[in-house]
Amino acid sequence: MSDVSETAERSPETFGTGPDQRRGGPSVLSRAATMFLKQREASVLAIAVILFIYFATTTPAFVSHGSIVNIAQYMAPYVIIGIGLVLLMVCGEIDLSVGFVWMLSPYVMHFFVDSGIPTFLAIVITILLLAVVIGGINGVVTTVFGVPSLITTLGTGYIIFGYALTISSAQQINLPDGSLGVGRWFGGEAWSEIIWAIAIAIVMQVVLSFTKWGLHTVATGGNLLGASETGVNVNRVKIGNFMLCSVFGGFAGILEGFRITSIDPLAGGTNIMFMAVAGAVIGGTSLMGGLGTIVGAFLGVLVLSILFDGFTLLGVSAFTFDIILGAAILIAMILNVRLQLLREAGRQ
Repeated sequence: MSDVSETAERSPETFGTGPDQRRGGPSVLSRAATMFLKQREASVLAIAVILFIYFATTTPAFVSHGSIVNIAQYMAPYVIIGIGLVLLMVCGEIDLSVGFVWMLSPYVMHFFVDSGIPTFLAIVITILLLAVVIGGINGVVTTVFGVPSLITTLGTGYIIFGYALTISSAQQINLPDGSLGVGRWFGGEAWSEIIWAIAIAIVMQVVLSFTKWGLHTVATGGNLLGASETGVNVNRVKIGNFMLCSVFGGFAGILEGFRITSIDPLAGGTNIMFMAVAGAVIGGTSLMGGLGTIVGAFLGVLVLSILFDGFTLLGVSAFTFDIILGAAILIAMILNVRLQLLREAGRQ
């Protein structure tokens, strides 16, 4: 009997109760938790969940159907614009004009529809036109003439703003009734805009993570000289991403136009652009280039949307929201810088 006990003590694995087996379950969970926490988006997702639970317990109206719809409609345009901004920020550039593109695109579409062009075709032409003209100009001036994108897009943004005010006489106009039928699929229904935002986010995350274009975008922002020396056409990458940013800005503006069935020349501008940038930064995108994900930007915008809707229901002043937004951007940027330094130290 003592021999059996001795054997069991010396060889616990014989009976399937060794240290590895006893810790098998927790070890798997621990590895899964570690892998999750290594993802840049993990902390943002955790914050979103915590905020959702907090507002759901403090104000029952937060989990109502109307509140959820408000959150979805609030975040959708920022997500779509943020996708274009992430692509640019990852390759080391920025676009301050995208909010003005958002404002101009419904006017351009309205012009084509009034000219007798079918609504769907008018949407496609508008988006392509804005991409080629505005995105192309931003890209060429930045890459060929060497003007910093901050200055380039600030200038084109004001040109677009002035043009929109001129053609509209600063007056709000309604979309043509004949276009509202097609518009149901482009923002007119309660959930259509957020469905577009989710679909675009999934596609562009795949592009950024698993395609040559995404690889070249990250390489351009992470090490411009190194990417150029390895054969990446960095100018083409930047111009292409400027055009994509204008595409998403224009599409988001059209969706919003159909959602509210009118066009306001004073809407959009820097406010919507900065909110999209804030979502991207909070989601882990670095303004220094080479780092960022579409999923992170989506979650960053979700956090801001939950905060905005929750504060509104609690009766908190909008000024307080701006304070928290500014603090969130600063904290996120500090964390991004520190994490990037730690990653670089780990590679050495």
